[in-house]
Amino acid sequence: MHIGIIGTGYVGLVTGACFAEFGLFVTCVDKDEKKIKALKKGVIPFYEPGLDELVKRNVKQGRLKFTTKISGAVNSSLAIFIAVGTPRRGDGSADLKYVEDVAKELAGHMDGYKVIVTKSTVPVGTGEKLREIISKHLKEQTDFDIVSNPEFLREGSAIEDFMRPNRVVIGAASAQAVAIMSDLYKPLYLIETPFVVTNIETAELIKYASNSFLATKISFINEMANLCEKVGADIHMVAKGMGLDQRIGAKFLHPGPGYGGSCLPKDTSALLRIAEEHSVQLGIIDAAVRANEEQRACMVRKIREALGALKGRTIAVLGISFKPNTDDIRDAPSLSIIETLVREGAKIRAYDPIVKSAEQITKAGEATAGRALGRKQVKFCRDSYDAAKGADALVLMTEWNLFRNLELDRIKTLLKTPFFFDLRNVYDPQKMRRKGFRYFSVGRT
Repeated sequence: MHIGIIGTGYVGLVTGACFAEFGLFVTCVDKDEKKIKALKKGVIPFYEPGLDELVKRNVKQGRLKFTTKISGAVNSSLAIFIAVGTPRRGDGSADLKYVEDVAKELAGHMDGYKVIVTKSTVPVGTGEKLREIISKHLKEQTDFDIVSNPEFLREGSAIEDFMRPNRVVIGAASAQAVAIMSDLYKPLYLIETPFVVTNIETAELIKYASNSFLATKISFINEMANLCEKVGADIHMVAKGMGLDQRIGAKFLHPGPGYGGSCLPKDTSALLRIAEEHSVQLGIIDAAVRANEEQRACMVRKIREALGALKGRTIAVLGISFKPNTDDIRDAPSLSIIETLVREGAKIRAYDPIVKSAEQITKAGEATAGRALGRKQVKFCRDSYDAAKGADALVLMTEWNLFRNLELDRIKTLLKTPFFFDLRNVYDPQKMRRKGFRYFSVGRT
């Protein structure tokens, strides 16, 4: 079977490469000629472990190709996946401009039955809107189906998530469309992957509800961590005691500087906007969003209270990306925390294994943060030890593996004063204090 993927961003490229690995013939389409040329050479526009090998292998074997022309993908494909961005507008809602533009363009090339699949995260009701747009712009009358097939890919482990997912959600109004989608995912039946087959509106909401629940779980454990610090409790033991209850589960009960990335902040805002449009109050999600913003401010207070006035202080920051094994810095806690530190007069010596410059941050769509980190007060360093050199304090922001085994004696020697702020609770407090550090973590006294 031939399928088309419109959009070669994170979701589109991972989806296309993984479907090709399933044995399908995949055409990935993008208007960015420079990106398509690079992909044809095997150059991946973002960091995702294992994706470059997967793309190169399937291109070489002829199952994966890239083009800027949407017509070829439409003509050769039975199913066409829309995987373009739905960025957050100023009011928090999802901007569907790119999705709607793709729908109009698809309609102009359809000359037979097609299954149009939304892989992008879209508000409830988008499926029906796409049906109207495509029907209006068809050059000749032809049958088609709309399907919602939301993605649940975690950055840093996206290939594993696609190949061995917790579930596959298919929202459709047609038995024929469901059969075609089931056929596409046929290899997953061998590993007994659960399939959730429902209507389009329910499938659209499942993605928003899932991400908003995860965001709520993170905000909850962060608030518990702040309470633990006041009452002398250990958040790790609290989380363990909670997580062993199968009704709760241990995942996402890890305290830190707050959630970030391309999904949770955007999807919680969009869901709140959807609810507002339907006169429904989502108080829990609203509180989770506000708690996340407060958590970042709480981390700055932690640093300020320990160091005193920040003006003239030099702070080493390890980790810029919002989580390990990705170069994604969208809504990363590090950006807002660093911006605040700089605004209060601190100088920053930063290191991240993948994020190497302010220009890289600006190109990723974080223009404001890019400008802030491009100031002379922020220096990007060559490694962890270069960042620590002469700093008044070190802040461990992202738990990359190479930060889990730092040469602590060397770090202590390089620091001007031995303040160590472990915002991911990587190290053992007693060990750090025995080594002479003024050690601060999250939710552990």
